[in-house]
Amino acid sequence: METFLKIPLLSVVTFLPLVGALLLLFAPREREDWIKGFALGVTLLDFVLSLALFIYFDDGVAGMQFVERVPWIKQWGVSYYMGIDGISLLLILLTTYLMVLSILSSWSAIEKGIKEYMIAFLLLETGMIGTFCALDLVLFYIFWEFTLIPMYLIIGVWGGPRRVYAAVKFFLYTMAGSVLMLVAILAVYFLHAKATGHYSFDLFALYNTPMSLKAQLLLFAAFAVAFAIKVPMFPFHTWLPDAHVEAPTAGSVILAGVLLKMGTYGFIRFAIPLFPYAAHKAIPWVSVLALIGIIYGALVSMMQDDLKKLVAFSSVSHLGFVMLGMFAFTVQGVQGSIYQMLNHGVSTGALFLLVGMVYERRHTRLIADFGGLARVMPVFAVFFMIVALSSIALPGTNGFVGEFLILLGTFRSNPVYAVLGATGVIWGAAYMLWMFQRVMFGPVTKPENEGLSDLSPREVLTLVPIVIMIFWMGIFPKFFFKKMDLSVERYLRDVKGRYEMVLKAEEAKAFVARSQGARER
Repeated sequence: METFLKIPLLSVVTFLPLVGALLLLFAPREREDWIKGFALGVTLLDFVLSLALFIYFDDGVAGMQFVERVPWIKQWGVSYYMGIDGISLLLILLTTYLMVLSILSSWSAIEKGIKEYMIAFLLLETGMIGTFCALDLVLFYIFWEFTLIPMYLIIGVWGGPRRVYAAVKFFLYTMAGSVLMLVAILAVYFLHAKATGHYSFDLFALYNTPMSLKAQLLLFAAFAVAFAIKVPMFPFHTWLPDAHVEAPTAGSVILAGVLLKMGTYGFIRFAIPLFPYAAHKAIPWVSVLALIGIIYGALVSMMQDDLKKLVAFSSVSHLGFVMLGMFAFTVQGVQGSIYQMLNHGVSTGALFLLVGMVYERRHTRLIADFGGLARVMPVFAVFFMIVALSSIALPGTNGFVGEFLILLGTFRSNPVYAVLGATGVIWGAAYMLWMFQRVMFGPVTKPENEGLSDLSPREVLTLVPIVIMIFWMGIFPKFFFKKMDLSVERYLRDVKGRYEMVLKAEEAKAFVARSQGARER
């Protein structure tokens, strides 16, 4: 595969947007249409190259593929180590797919600093893709932190009236978690060096680092808080509504569609495999917080009077499902969790696009300012209906497959958690359909809504790929699952194996202690 391609495809996909951003630095600021077209071309090319990753990915191999490894700082054990499996592959595709749609949606929405805006988005794309590819903890941390700067600028410069407050809050929350994670990374690094005499930030080498149970619990907690803030899990979610409401439309799409998935991906790739004992001990805690997020997020969504806030709080609910399935530690639960990451990126990203489109026309997001839009914007109403049904997991759409598998996998692990989680499906239908009814149906009560124009060809072009993906993922899920099947099975087998090794070691220690006590008596 890699021999056939003859190029470091993973690095090309990762750094092509960075090269595009550097080239845009030399573009004349007044050539706005050319700048938009160039940024769109770069994201389209990157999406096509990511499709090559998908096509040439061997779904008969469970391990890492497209691996690139070059020593970077030898004396510290830092290397440029990149690779993907079936889990990270799909998240890279989601990133490149949504970036194209985000640039398209920004065509007329952004009126100032277009050159800088496009540069920020291209830099953000490199950071996000790199986060999903990095297999060296230093490299991962660099990409993880790198995404903060462009998103901070996107919210703080091109956002709404309270954009600076939202950007600072987003930055501080994420940075606080990142500091904890950095301390934990260094602790694992030195524990590994002490045990083996070898300095390395290689993720797979660190998987087998011997450490006490107390150390596992503390280090897992540090990683978990960093990732829980990013997800965001309850009660670390309070930065999210502000960031979403103030961010420009494309910023909200990428924030919900990709950046939040960096948190859930962090649990799967780093926190759980590095500390399997602690992860299993944390199942009740994480599951309860996930259930609170599912129900709380849905109930708070129901009470919102702002369309964008409603969609923002719905993310807390949907990502609660992701965490619930992940910590079920069953094949169905983990596969459903990964699939739901993709579903949420597609469906919630589309909801933000639709809210942004109507906001461009009315300059308000208050539900009370609408009513009867289906009469004046029928094409918009059809797209909105399809996306809303996807969000509430209607059978035949992508959302159903993910939530069904999560509940199935959770039921096999803990039926009570599954039953409580299933109530979130009901609440989700309640808030989404009620919102749709108030915005779309009934008479046109506001004179300002009577002359609204329906979707333009560019806006239809932005939404059609999403609708295709909604039904494709809902009707033909095997197309995606076959890429992740072996990776998920190996992941669960490895985590379970290391967890059982820890338990056996502790049992052996307890047996020796009891034997010594008996001899002393």
